[in-house]
Amino acid sequence: MIAILAALSAALAIAAGAFGAHGAASPQAAEWLRTGGLYQLIHAVAVLTIMGITRGGALLLLIGAAIFAVSLYAMALGCPRWLGAVTPIGGAMMIGGWLWAALAYWQRG
Repeated sequence: MIAILAALSAALAIAAGAFGAHGAASPQAAEWLRTGGLYQLIHAVAVLTIMGITRGGALLLLIGAAIFAVSLYAMALGCPRWLGAVTPIGGAMMIGGWLWAALAYWQRG
C-alpha cells in the first residue's frame, strides 16, 4: 500500500509542477506549485527506495511530503494563506523520516 501511495504521490507532483509551469495564476502560485511538486516527487522516490529498510520512516516521509506539498498547492489555488503555517509541519515530518531512515541504516551496520 505504501508503494501505491508513493507512486500516486509522484503522479500528483508531476501534475502540480506542470500546472505551475503552464497554468498558474501568478508567479507566486507557480513557485508554490514548483516547490511542492519538487519536494513531493523527491520524497515519493525516496519512499520507494527506503521502504524495504524502514516502513515507519517511509510512511513519515510520505505523510510529511503530502502535508508540505498539499498546503502549498492549496495556497496556489487560492485557499487562505494561513495554510502556510501548516507547511512546516510537513517539513518537520520529512526531517523525522530521514532521521528514522538514518537510524535504520545505522542499526543495520
